[in-house]
Amino acid sequence: MPSFAANDPESHLYAATDKPPLTIRMCEPRGFCAGVDRAIQIVVLALKKYGAPVYVRHEIVHNRYVVEGLRTMGAVFVEELDAVPDDGQPVVFSAHGVPKSVPAAAEARELLYLDATCPLVSKVHKQAMRHTRLGRHVLLIGHKGHPEVIGTMGQLPEGTVTLIETEDDVAAFTPADPSALGFVTQTTLSVDDTAGIIAAIGAKFPEVTPPSSESICYATTNRQEAVRAAAPGADLFLIVGAPNSSNSKRLVEVAERAGAMTGVLVQRASDIPWAIVGEGATIALSAGASAPELLVDEIVDAFRQRYDVRIELVRTAEENENFPVMRSLRDMPLTEADMAFVNGRN
Repeated sequence: MPSFAANDPESHLYAATDKPPLTIRMCEPRGFCAGVDRAIQIVVLALKKYGAPVYVRHEIVHNRYVVEGLRTMGAVFVEELDAVPDDGQPVVFSAHGVPKSVPAAAEARELLYLDATCPLVSKVHKQAMRHTRLGRHVLLIGHKGHPEVIGTMGQLPEGTVTLIETEDDVAAFTPADPSALGFVTQTTLSVDDTAGIIAAIGAKFPEVTPPSSESICYATTNRQEAVRAAAPGADLFLIVGAPNSSNSKRLVEVAERAGAMTGVLVQRASDIPWAIVGEGATIALSAGASAPELLVDEIVDAFRQRYDVRIELVRTAEENENFPVMRSLRDMPLTEADMAFVNGRN
């Protein structure tokens, strides 16, 4: 059961004013997950150990603020390994995972690489490879073109995996052997949407083998549950996240399905749709797994400049997961400033 608490710890700083009232329902958990935290740590620690530049293939996580912050520290973001010079500096692979061909290409060039793939994405890779090893054709439930989907499909031999985006894709799929199928999912999908697709797969192919454990990650599930709890009766639900962040876009969909009048994805306070915020409104607020807490604070501060804000906390779970970085970086100390950046409060 979610817990609701109107316990703004800073309420004593905001005495009664002539500002119009407004309630913000703040979701917990929100923001950075353990996989994102680990990926950012890897880039920061690599910069400390090897110095600048440290190359990063693709965005380390889907958030422009994080990417720009790392760029100012000396990270150089590239689309492909072709853009990495042979200068002895390391290249980091993003949290979304990469096809097997990418580390193979790095090894062929004798590049030093650090794989920041989220351990939960790596778990999906292993589940998919296990299906293939046991002779099953893999159905990957996910979104075409997403880096995680590209990485997962790139673990498997050509012709052994089919991408499933909708229930219509299930209806259209005809396997060579209906008794030799297994499925996995992208980690950042909507739990509700995925349940419908999985049900359709099971109904059409009753012998299909599910993954050995849940593919959608704990952070995605927890954030969707908190949004679902906060949404009923909300006039506006703001989700802090990037337009290319799958888990953030899913949170907007969950908010509107669960009862919020309007759900909006915002990157900064400058994106707040003030025209639809009315006096006495109830605003719900959460953040995708790659959105730093600093941006949530920025949005709350923007509301406080205009309204007499009351914070209502909606907590549905507590998260204590921690994914350690690779051994080669564990001897590097993280300063308070480093940790502030890693934790999204730089």
